[in-house]
Amino acid sequence: MRLAVAAFLLTLAALLPARAAGVALVLAVDVSESVSAERYNLQHEGIARAFEARQLVDAIATVPGGILVLVMEWSDPDKIVATVDWTLIANGDSAAEFAAAVRATRRTSSGLTAIGSAMLAAAAAFDRIPESTAHRVIDVSGDGMANFGVPPSTARDTLVKRGITINGLAILSEEPWLDEYYRNNVIGGPQAFVVVAKDFESFADAMLRKLVQEVAGAAPPSPSHAGLSCCAPLGLPPT
Repeated sequence: MRLAVAAFLLTLAALLPARAAGVALVLAVDVSESVSAERYNLQHEGIARAFEARQLVDAIATVPGGILVLVMEWSDPDKIVATVDWTLIANGDSAAEFAAAVRATRRTSSGLTAIGSAMLAAAAAFDRIPESTAHRVIDVSGDGMANFGVPPSTARDTLVKRGITINGLAILSEEPWLDEYYRNNVIGGPQAFVVVAKDFESFADAMLRKLVQEVAGAAPPSPSHAGLSCCAPLGLPPT
């Protein structure tokens, strides 16, 4: 009887749909001409290190179904490539495997700064994930304003209407006003925000802070915080 019940439960579990991930996240990384080989490596390693950080792993563990993440590199509109495809991350082991996959990739291009085109390409990647995913977020990180392709504000307005949130990580090494440009032209959707990295050396810290804030926003509120209208997210510094 026990074996029969166990077999029935296993069969039932196989027939039930898998639990949808709590958030699907595209990390859209600038690899345009202004990003030197050294700066590229700082971004590359910064993403990998973020997924090895206990702070992020703990945040992911609170999200029912985990998170789906894709890494995309962009410069010219015809040089946009997914370097790590959709990966489900639910615990420390899967986060470590994702970090290793990021480190195994190599730079794909070096061109102009087509932010809007990159945003549209990132949105197209969502067509390959389950429709039931609760939150869809595009993270645009870069060190310059758009100089080619679809205007970012046009892409943003289109994507926000589709229920997609766009957040930004502005690296101020080339253009000290870039965070304001991102706020006015790039980010959009519910609770959209910009995180600032003063230079490429501080990219890893900024990436970790941004990811923790995004993942925390996908987690259900704890009983002790239910009903609160707002609070400072995780004690992170202002963005």
